[in-house]
Amino acid sequence: MLSTLSIAPYTVHLLESGRFGLDGGAMFGSVPKALWQRSNPSDEANRIELALRHLLIEGDDRLILIDTGMGGGLSQKQRKMFAIDQPGDPLGSALASAGFSREQVTDVILTHLHFDHAGGATLEEHGEWVPAFPSATYYTQAAQWELANAPSAKDKASFLPHQFLPLQQHGQLEMLAGPEEIIPGMELLVGNGHTDGHQMVKLSGAAPDGSLSTMVFLGDTIPTTTHLRLPFIMGYDLRPLETLQEKQSLLAQAADEGWWLFFDHDPQVPGVRIGPGAKDYEIVERYGAGD
Repeated sequence: MLSTLSIAPYTVHLLESGRFGLDGGAMFGSVPKALWQRSNPSDEANRIELALRHLLIEGDDRLILIDTGMGGGLSQKQRKMFAIDQPGDPLGSALASAGFSREQVTDVILTHLHFDHAGGATLEEHGEWVPAFPSATYYTQAAQWELANAPSAKDKASFLPHQFLPLQQHGQLEMLAGPEEIIPGMELLVGNGHTDGHQMVKLSGAAPDGSLSTMVFLGDTIPTTTHLRLPFIMGYDLRPLETLQEKQSLLAQAADEGWWLFFDHDPQVPGVRIGPGAKDYEIVERYGAGD
């Protein structure tokens, strides 16, 4: 399967740092198990397999990492609970597979600060948690930062302070207040359905044939291909009706303009193009199919 794509002037590397499992009922909210287990079979603990996927965008003297996965700071109890399967240095290994090191990363965009997206943002050195990418600026929305530092009882287990507080303490955090263009052609799409200030990353430029190409890293707004169905919304989402509106708007434009959509958690399919279907939207092309 292809592991890179070109959206000039950038090269986009698809990385994966491991696998884990979450409760299928929580992942699909009010959708009955009889429907979601067809595409996402569960284990004896009702967990479905999920990927920890990242994008690494190279070009214009920048190396931009999108999301950092679980990292290595979870307890044995947490590792067992979430069926975590990853190497000892998850992101270091993923970066090395693409020919890069932590020191080369210039920017880290965190879609949000939940532990399966921000876990690799820091690492432990000599008993202290420090930014994992010493030369990078980290980006999050101010609204997400505020929530992460004062979560509700529903959110509290999703935020682990040692994964994000050191970013501010070491002066490497930039908080944003809405949509932002980080580099030419890269736009952050901000929504509040899954959590406050959730960022999807949209990159547009020239395809190898000279045509316009657009890709979006969906974060947890649409974490797997199964969630392309409009009613399939996670029980984790704070505002499911806002998630629905965000999905309707994004998917309509993606289908109309032929965008590539990339998933952070789908264990089988990294990305797709979609078109109108009998039920909402259907997949018309899978990224890397046939390679």
